[in-house]
Amino acid sequence: MERLNTKLYLQNCYIMKENERLRKAAMLLNQENQVLLSELKHRLAKSATGNNNNNAGPNRASSKPDLDAAPPVQAGGKGKPAPKPM
Repeated sequence: MERLNTKLYLQNCYIMKENERLRKAAMLLNQENQVLLSELKHRLAKSATGNNNNNAGPNRASSKPDLDAAPPVQAGGKGKPAPKPM
């Protein structure tokens, strides 16, 4: 019985440690998503402002980014975003 309790205790410790690791990863992903969403909103607002000022002709191409297009490939590998230039 003592051995079973020890085994369960160790499994519980492992699960709590993994849970904390996953919580931190989720927090980092959420922060990254918030930054990307903010950047997207900024770009869309900027392009909307540009379109309002440049509507001189009916055949003007839209300067809005294509949201269905594949995202640009980033350097850094393993899903890590490339460092932002200063």
